[in-house]
Amino acid sequence: MQNQRIYTLKFWLLCSSSFLFSSSFNMLIPELPAYLSSLGGSAYKGYIIGLFTITAGLSRPFSGRLTDTIGRVPVMAIGSLVCVVCSLLYPMLTTVAGFLLLRLLHGFSTGFKPTATAAYIADVVPFYRWGEAMGIHGLCFSTGLAIGPALGGLITAYFPISVLFYCSSFFAFGSIIILMNLKETHPDKQRFHPKLLRIRWKDVFEPLVWPAAVITFLGYISYGAILTLIPDWSEHLGVKNKGTFYVVFTVSSLLVRLLAGKLSDRKGRVFVLKIALVIMIVSVVLLGLASSVTSLLAGGFVYGLSTGLFSPATSAWTADLSHEQHRGRGMATMYISLEAGIGIGAMVAGWLFRDHLYMIPPIFYGCALVAGAGLIYLLYYHPLLQEAASDPARTLEEV
Repeated sequence: MQNQRIYTLKFWLLCSSSFLFSSSFNMLIPELPAYLSSLGGSAYKGYIIGLFTITAGLSRPFSGRLTDTIGRVPVMAIGSLVCVVCSLLYPMLTTVAGFLLLRLLHGFSTGFKPTATAAYIADVVPFYRWGEAMGIHGLCFSTGLAIGPALGGLITAYFPISVLFYCSSFFAFGSIIILMNLKETHPDKQRFHPKLLRIRWKDVFEPLVWPAAVITFLGYISYGAILTLIPDWSEHLGVKNKGTFYVVFTVSSLLVRLLAGKLSDRKGRVFVLKIALVIMIVSVVLLGLASSVTSLLAGGFVYGLSTGLFSPATSAWTADLSHEQHRGRGMATMYISLEAGIGIGAMVAGWLFRDHLYMIPPIFYGCALVAGAGLIYLLYYHPLLQEAASDPARTLEEV
């Protein structure tokens, strides 16, 4: 049983779909701050990520409920479809208000697809290899995160930005085509009915996954700040292609993801998360101290190592703690925390920054303090929760 094969065709199809999906919306990120400034909205740079994550977070309860009812594949397809439509509309809505509206709508994409994807992986992979599988999938997703920004920078260097938006839409459409070849894994799939959109409190928050949700929130505050500030910080330090930083930190993330997943399966999620948060604290301090291209990219490399450890461990921990029949809801809760962390980090960073470069270092130092709070939480929270987290076969209910 321990040698059960997990690298099946459907697993690789799912990873390929996620790669295209990630590439689709990430290729826009480095170019959007300058694009928004060209529209006259430089004061709203923090909203680029902030609005995106607001709707991503608000849509999680719906995506979790639909994942547990109408199935995994339809919910993944909805997420990719939102990317297709929004990317096509960016060149048409050329006012600041129109742009911000699209960022708000675009967030529904990541509110839907990752939730259903994580549930699908947990369906097709045995529990004792969830960490490894989440790590491999995260590797593919992060490859898109690396290639997307670099490709976006290349496209805008030679073509109008409208071409970038159309390429983004094309990638998302490719993600949908792949999903059409995936077999549904939900054992009791229902037909869609509007009543399924009636959300109750229990659809918003799954108490069993609370420890993973707290750590996810605290860990992703820095990510939101980085997404908001790095384009301007990179330009200030002399980086010609704004996507270079994303390539470096994603490549380093890829280097440890497979190891991180296997390590969390063997040593426990909390063990890996403690290491990840220590590295994260060091990395954001390095970013604040950066004074050259080399030091900036070095900080990005170290930050990538931390996220490569952090992401698969939090996803697998959430799957550990979730009830089997409500796995979608558990994943949605974790992703709500993720989006809240990114959104708050982005909006606070944007509000403090306001195009004043001298504010960037203290913002990064503040992010280090937040990550430190997460480390303290892991070191001192209730030992029974730590016992459950170290054994993937157990849940809080069993404890």
